[in-house]
Amino acid sequence: MNNKKLWRSMPLALAVVLSNSAMAEISLYDQDGTTFSVDGHFNAFYTYQDSEDKVADTSVKTSRVRMGFLPNYIGFNVSKQIDDLKVGGRSSFWVSINDSNQDGDGTKTDSMIDVRQFYATVDGDFGQVLFGKDFGLYGRSNIFGDELLMGVGFAPAASSNTTFGNITTGYPYANPTAQITYRSPVMSGLQVAVGVLDPNTTSTTAAGDTNSARFETEATYTADYDGVALKAWVGGAIGDSVTSGVDASGISYGARVAAAGFALTASGFNQEGISHVFASNTLTDSAESEGYLVQGSYSFDANRVVLSYGQTEATAAGSSVTSQDDLTGIALFHKVNDNLGLVAEYTVHKTDNGTVDLTQTDTFALGATLSW
Repeated sequence: MNNKKLWRSMPLALAVVLSNSAMAEISLYDQDGTTFSVDGHFNAFYTYQDSEDKVADTSVKTSRVRMGFLPNYIGFNVSKQIDDLKVGGRSSFWVSINDSNQDGDGTKTDSMIDVRQFYATVDGDFGQVLFGKDFGLYGRSNIFGDELLMGVGFAPAASSNTTFGNITTGYPYANPTAQITYRSPVMSGLQVAVGVLDPNTTSTTAAGDTNSARFETEATYTADYDGVALKAWVGGAIGDSVTSGVDASGISYGARVAAAGFALTASGFNQEGISHVFASNTLTDSAESEGYLVQGSYSFDANRVVLSYGQTEATAAGSSVTSQDDLTGIALFHKVNDNLGLVAEYTVHKTDNGTVDLTQTDTFALGATLSW
C-alpha cells in the first residue's frame, strides 16, 4: 500500500466534526451577521509494534513517535447572513509531524502542508448547497462514526505519516473530492444529501472512452427515544471506469445506538469497481470488495472504553481468491478537560490471501490529543 499517497488523500473527518460543534471553535469575529472562527487538532503517539511475517517466520519490533489516525490540522470558517441566505466557507490545512521519515526528503523538514478542504456553502430554507472540495458522501458516516477516530487503529510500521484507523479493515476512505452537493433540511430526523463529484480514475482514459461524473448520495436519520439515541445511515455511489464495460457502484450503511453510557456501532459496505482503500477511486476492472466494522463502547466519568473489530475482503476481477484484512482493538480514552485527552490502545492487525495467514502486527500505543 502506498503510504505517502494515502497521506496526500487523507485529511480525516475531525475538521468536519469539530467545525459543526460550537464548543470546538474559537470565535475570532462576530459582528453584524458576519462570523470568523478557527478550530484545530494536535496529536502524537508512542507506538511499540511486533510485526510478524507468517510465511517467512520472521518478526520485526519497532518503536516510534508518530501521528495517530488524525493528522494535525488547523481550519478556518467564515459565514455571513445576507437577507434569507447564509453564505460561508471553510478551508483546512493538514500537517505532518513525522518530517524526518519522508521518503526521498533530503532536508528532513518537509511538513507536507496540504489543503484538504476548500469549499463554499449557501444555506436557506431549502437546505444547503456546497461547492468546492470536501469529503465524499459515500462511506462518509462509516468513517466519521469510527470509535477509534481519535486513536491509532491499523498502523503500518514504516508509514511516514498518519496511521490508517480502520481503512482497509472495515471501510474505504471517503477522501476529499471536488464536488457540488445539495443537503436537504432535516425533516423529522431525516436528511438526504446528493452530490456530483469529479471522477477519480487509476489510469488515463482509453481511446474512445470518456470519464463520466461520479454521483454519490447519503441519507441519515437521527432520533432520541426516551434517552436512547439512534443514528442510522445509508449511502451509495455510481460511476464509470476508463475501461469499457466496467461500471463502478457501491453501497454503505450503518447504525449507532447509545443509552446510559453504552454505545453500539455497526457499519458495512459492498462495492464493485471501487478501490477498497479510497472510496473515490474508480478501478479499471470490476474487482469486488466488502467489509464491516462492529464497535462497542462504555463512557463513565471522564473515560471511554472501546472494543472494536473490523474486516475487509477483496476479490480481484475474474479471481476466485479473496484476501482479507482484519483489525481487533481495545482502547481507553481519558478526557482531562474539554480540549485535552489521553489515549491508550492495543490492536492486532492480520492479513491472509484466502488460503494462508500472511502477516500479523501487534501495536501498543500511548498518546495525547489537543483539540479546540
